[in-house]
Amino acid sequence: MGRYFRNIWDGIVTILIGMKVTWRNLFVPAVTIQYPDVRMKLPERARNRLYVNMDDCIGCDQCSMACPVDCITIEPIKSTPDVDLGLTSVGTKKRLYVPRFDIDIAKCCYCGLCVPPCPTECIKMTDVYEFSEYERGSLIYNFAVMTPAEIDGAKLKLAAYEKEQAAKKAAAAAARASAPAPQAPAASAAPGRVAESPAGTPAPPTEKKA
Repeated sequence: MGRYFRNIWDGIVTILIGMKVTWRNLFVPAVTIQYPDVRMKLPERARNRLYVNMDDCIGCDQCSMACPVDCITIEPIKSTPDVDLGLTSVGTKKRLYVPRFDIDIAKCCYCGLCVPPCPTECIKMTDVYEFSEYERGSLIYNFAVMTPAEIDGAKLKLAAYEKEQAAKKAAAAAARASAPAPQAPAASAAPGRVAESPAGTPAPPTEKKA
């Protein structure tokens, strides 16, 4: 019987301890943020959704290599020497087309490791944190600005240039192979010295005429 009442007492004490925090804050004015009408101010160095300025991207793939979860996909295309892609805002010459620059924000862990390696500072973390979607595929952000026609044109031009260069290399190699080998000049024997015959045996000495 004593154990029965002791269990009742322990239950009451446990409830009072658990309600201690509730009673302490019961009469305190509420501080709830009325989201989305009211939003908290984020710190300046908040790491949320990534953004890429494609005007400054040079397709170096440094951010993709630094990403620990492989959420960045970049597929550059080389430009031919006769094409001027311009300069970035920091003065770096652009030598590659970037037809594909995708970031799967569903895989992003918001570590910010992709930002420091970028030589042109074109990728950065923003303070945008409201980007929920109904479909997972909608969380893959495509930052490339090239149209399909521009991509096909760049690929065809690069293929033609590489074919032309390969033909030039093949022609130069064929010309070197067909060119006659240079003949070494025959060495003349000095007067009074023993000259060697073609068989490697010494020839008889030549006599000097009076």
